[in-house]
Amino acid sequence: MSNATISAIVFVTLLTIMVGARGIRVARTPDDFMVAARQVPPGINAAAISGEYLSAASFLGIAGLVVSQGLGSLWYSVGYTAGYLVLLLLVAAPLRRFGAYTIPDFAAGRLGSRGLRQTATVLVLVIGWFYLLPQMKGAGITLQWVLGTPYWVGVATLGVVVSCNIAMGGMKGITVVQCFQYWLKLCAIGIPAIVLLMATGHDSARNLAPDHAPVFPHATLVTMNEATDFTLPRPAEVTVTGALSTSTPGAASLSTGTLGQHQFQHQAVHLCACRYLAAAGTSISFGAGAPVPVSLAMAPLSAQSWDSPFLTAGTNGAHPLAATYGVIIATFFGAIGLPHILVRFYTNPDGEAARRTTLIVLLLLSTFYLFPAVLAVLTRLHAPQLYLSSDSDSVVLALPSLLLPGLPGELLAALVAAGAFAAFLSTSSGLLVSVAGALSHDFIKGGVTSFRWCAIAAGAVATVAALLIDRFSLALLVGWAFAIAASSFCPLMVLGIWWRQLTRIGATAGIVVGGSACLAAIMADMLGAAAGGWGAVFLGQPAIWTVPLAFTVMIVVSLLTQSSLPANVNQVMLRMHLPEALSRQAYQRSPAPPAKRHP
Repeated sequence: MSNATISAIVFVTLLTIMVGARGIRVARTPDDFMVAARQVPPGINAAAISGEYLSAASFLGIAGLVVSQGLGSLWYSVGYTAGYLVLLLLVAAPLRRFGAYTIPDFAAGRLGSRGLRQTATVLVLVIGWFYLLPQMKGAGITLQWVLGTPYWVGVATLGVVVSCNIAMGGMKGITVVQCFQYWLKLCAIGIPAIVLLMATGHDSARNLAPDHAPVFPHATLVTMNEATDFTLPRPAEVTVTGALSTSTPGAASLSTGTLGQHQFQHQAVHLCACRYLAAAGTSISFGAGAPVPVSLAMAPLSAQSWDSPFLTAGTNGAHPLAATYGVIIATFFGAIGLPHILVRFYTNPDGEAARRTTLIVLLLLSTFYLFPAVLAVLTRLHAPQLYLSSDSDSVVLALPSLLLPGLPGELLAALVAAGAFAAFLSTSSGLLVSVAGALSHDFIKGGVTSFRWCAIAAGAVATVAALLIDRFSLALLVGWAFAIAASSFCPLMVLGIWWRQLTRIGATAGIVVGGSACLAAIMADMLGAAAGGWGAVFLGQPAIWTVPLAFTVMIVVSLLTQSSLPANVNQVMLRMHLPEALSRQAYQRSPAPPAKRHP
């Protein structure tokens, strides 16, 4: 990659560090660190929320998923945006009127249970760390593409930068930089999409959803950044530099003999239509009209499958409608349960500002999500060599240089790389604030110093865990984090705000059953417990059954335990649903809660 790309990444990183260092001066109290003193205006807060929300899965993962799995993957971007509409309707204003530092604060204040607070804190940590993993992976991919460094270097770099940044400035220190990072990400994905669309024109769409194997439109050199297992749909004459092998006798041959396992130095090779393994660093030169090799890590899709509005490839084609509903449920309702998103509502001055903030966020997110689909279609049309990549998350990084050679392509690639790194930094910052806040405020019950040490510890745990998940798609990892949030905190927030009869026992049972069931399904899917059929749907998209399960358990157990209903439930409900001035008066007139505390 060019010096411009490296400079762009360094600029974004240094800017983030400088703003974090400024936070040492402006962030003094727990209010500053956790909720930015509750004084962030709606416009700035909306841009900061959008910058924090648009993660590695949005910037890199969605386009890559559409390239490899088809247009049905756009349900992820629809769900990520629509989740904020659900937040606006059900949660935004009442949650801000309640006033708290963290979700465990809300749980304890609404239901008066120390045990529920601790359970909610554990879930905050699980969801926060799970969501941090794809951000770390994205950083590893980006530095691997730009600098050629090992995957772990990018993961470690992001972990160190974000942990130190949060430790210095907290929420107040990162709000302004997250606002800037949204606009940087919008430019970094929008400008390349528009420029590349104008540069490539509107030629034949033979590779968009091909009924036959796609071909290279011109002579192309493909370099494998990692060991890649691929197949060829028909024979081809190529030039190979590096190690190439096949288990099929006589499948690849030289003028001197037959290839079993061979090292080539820019030699002509005849490849038959079969399976091959290329070592990391191997380069293969294909001529114009040659068939595009297909990585076994990316399912080859027919025209009908790629054009389908349903998610098909993610579940090996099994029950696509059910799999699509699983994604819709997870993303529509998962935003309600994301700790780093909910804590942002506490940074608004009042409930009206929280509603205005959410409306602006919907506009900003909708604008951003126009462009990943454009980049995916451009890849299908003009860069079929990217199908060979065993990691589809890198297609957005590779596309500008492939379609626009020379200085213009280098500058666009630099802009994309800067936007990608901004995505990792901004989302990781918000997640670490929520995780460190839960640890310091709900477990340790310490002050600013405790928050700083918890931020460093949480970042270290996420960094180590991210080294183990490099084979999973960014969008898939984030989708799982949404599923866990939708199966645990979503029922707690919705019923806690709108249903007077919710009890501490019912709430605890619901989040434990729903969250545990969803996490168990995800772990089973990671271990390959079900490769197809209904098992692949229920394990790969667990929200389709774990969200209804959590709501059902929470409601049924609450109805059976009405004797544990908090004594001040009426005053708390009024506080959340009346305008600020009236709710404050009602809360001040409410009787003191009983001295006895529930375990």
